[in-house]
Amino acid sequence: MADLLGSILNSMEKPPTVGDKESRRKAREQAARLKKMEEDERRKKAEFRKKMEKEVSEFIQDSSQQKRKYNPMGKIERSILHDVAEVAGLTSFSFGEDEESRYVMLFKKEQAALEETASSQTKKAETCPNSNYRDKYSHLIGTSAAKDAAHTLEANSAYGCVPVANKRDTRSIEEAMNEIRAKKRQKQEDDSGAHSSSS
Repeated sequence: MADLLGSILNSMEKPPTVGDKESRRKAREQAARLKKMEEDERRKKAEFRKKMEKEVSEFIQDSSQQKRKYNPMGKIERSILHDVAEVAGLTSFSFGEDEESRYVMLFKKEQAALEETASSQTKKAETCPNSNYRDKYSHLIGTSAAKDAAHTLEANSAYGCVPVANKRDTRSIEEAMNEIRAKKRQKQEDDSGAHSSSS
């Protein structure tokens, strides 16, 4: 039996080794390409950072400029620019609706405080309209105000009008429990009396 198994195994073809070498070579090439791409990206980020540091230092030196607007850029570039501005002691904000149109604006510290107060004042002015909210939302709340309806409301005497004196229970817990037990006994006696008379 062992000889039969040995002869079968010996007669089988061995797997090709060329494919293994080729797949390893392709994997090595792909790893090398990936590493090169990462290095290129790292180099581009470093170059961009140096360029932004130079521009920011020029902006700081220029006393005629209080703010600077940059062209729309990607998320990574914006984060690098925010980091450079923070290190330089500047205030930076990103503006824009979607990723393609977002841009960075740099402010010198004195100008940033003035800009923030001005923008907050304009927002306050925009949010304090002179119109009455009832006029604005009359389609939702109707034209008759709730105050007018509230004056005509009267409490129904059948519901919930209990004098305060009746609300206070001066009994002790034991007395209340004894009364409840007595009522239960009375009810059971009445029920058993009704059952015996009906039979």
